[in-house]
Amino acid sequence: MKVAINGFGRIGRQILHIIMQGDKDLEVVAINDLTDNATLSHLFEFDSTYGRYPGTVESTEGKMVIDGKAIKMFAEKDPTQLPWGDLGVDIVFECTGVF
Repeated sequence: MKVAINGFGRIGRQILHIIMQGDKDLEVVAINDLTDNATLSHLFEFDSTYGRYPGTVESTEGKMVIDGKAIKMFAEKDPTQLPWGDLGVDIVFECTGVF
């Protein structure tokens, strides 16, 4: 099942961590957050509470690559403008705290 994460703060990062470390039935295909990709990658890799992510985390243009799996990154304030349908997303985790 393809999922996306809207909001990559504490909760969004922990959802991604849980999925990447255990739930093989879920594939994260996109993350939306207004912060730049390099900062988000760093915050995911080096968590002040849970420690360092045990795998590899890379930041590339428009993508975060975790353990060799590319995740598309977006910085869109209006979630209605996100291409969830085009990406085949089945579930969106709403983690912004706005809604």
